[in-house]
Amino acid sequence: MELSFFVLTVSAESCDDLCTKLNDLESKLDEAQSQLDTARKQDKTLSSQLKIVDSQTKITELKMDETNLKIAKLEREINDLSGRIDRISGSVDSLSEILLGRIVQTYKFSSLNTIDLLFSSQGFPQLIERLKYIQVAQANDKKVLYQLQATKAAYNDQKQDKVTRQTEAEKLTKELEAYKTQLAEQRKSKDELLRITRNDEARYQAIISQLQAELASITQALSNVGVAIGPVTKGQSIMGAFVGSTGCSTGPHLHFEVFINAKVEGKNIIGTRVDPQPYLDNGKLGKPLDSYILTTPYGASGNSYIAGWPPHTGLDMATSKGTPIKAAENGIVYPISATCDCYVENRCTSQMMSGGSAFGKGVVVDHQNGIVTLYWHIL
Repeated sequence: MELSFFVLTVSAESCDDLCTKLNDLESKLDEAQSQLDTARKQDKTLSSQLKIVDSQTKITELKMDETNLKIAKLEREINDLSGRIDRISGSVDSLSEILLGRIVQTYKFSSLNTIDLLFSSQGFPQLIERLKYIQVAQANDKKVLYQLQATKAAYNDQKQDKVTRQTEAEKLTKELEAYKTQLAEQRKSKDELLRITRNDEARYQAIISQLQAELASITQALSNVGVAIGPVTKGQSIMGAFVGSTGCSTGPHLHFEVFINAKVEGKNIIGTRVDPQPYLDNGKLGKPLDSYILTTPYGASGNSYIAGWPPHTGLDMATSKGTPIKAAENGIVYPISATCDCYVENRCTSQMMSGGSAFGKGVVVDHQNGIVTLYWHIL
């Protein structure tokens, strides 16, 4: 019995079609990436930022198409493998049956030696014929045994190949879901950018300047820590700390930051900024305001996908002007302040309208457990 070796191949039509589409998508991805790189090199204008978001969106859409094609290709390969595995399994059963029959026949003749064959043969020609038959049978037995071993190896290999492709398909499916989420965020990003800037270049540049000024004022304040005001307990209103709009604020709100591996040392805060939200969510830190609306999350600056906008270093919590600010945990309170150049180049028009001031004020609380919290824009 001849063995047909089964090698994984996708049908000519499906392979050609899918490979052609994948190659075409790769070319489009390269082109979109080139457009994105070009947009990033341009001056930070509203037009260039919209091009960046559009290019990022296009790349994500192309990656989704590419992932869908890869999944379709894998599914066809898996179906093809399933059929091949079934056929190989049938070959294994057939070869095993043949080999078993040959073993039985070999056993029947195993007690005969050459002398027995000689005396039982009707002449020398018949003896030669019997000897040749035995040699052919033995050779065929070896061949069948080899085919059985090779077929079993092919069966195991293709089963493993199928498992590998199934795992890869599952991974691609997860990537596809991530791309869908990313695409939704990018589209929301563009909508938010247009909402904030109203498609106005001057307004866009003013927002960037204002955000940069706010970040500069906070950075300056962190190295201008005053003499300790005194101790405070968790949930207690911090003396003299009320929500305001000082220091390049866009209106009355509290800018809240958390530092870990931190401490107040001399006039400086030493530590690493982290996202405050998880600390508030798990109750490790208490909320600094009884009620508020979160207007800007950590890491964002109106729109986290826009290059050129400084990343937001804390949480912006909007509430009424004059609302008392509470300590997030027990600690020692220190005042911080900074002279802000908010009015330079008309950076803080909105602040002027909301009754804010260029002089930034805030407090920090050293909780003396490796955590320091900052409260900025206070009255």
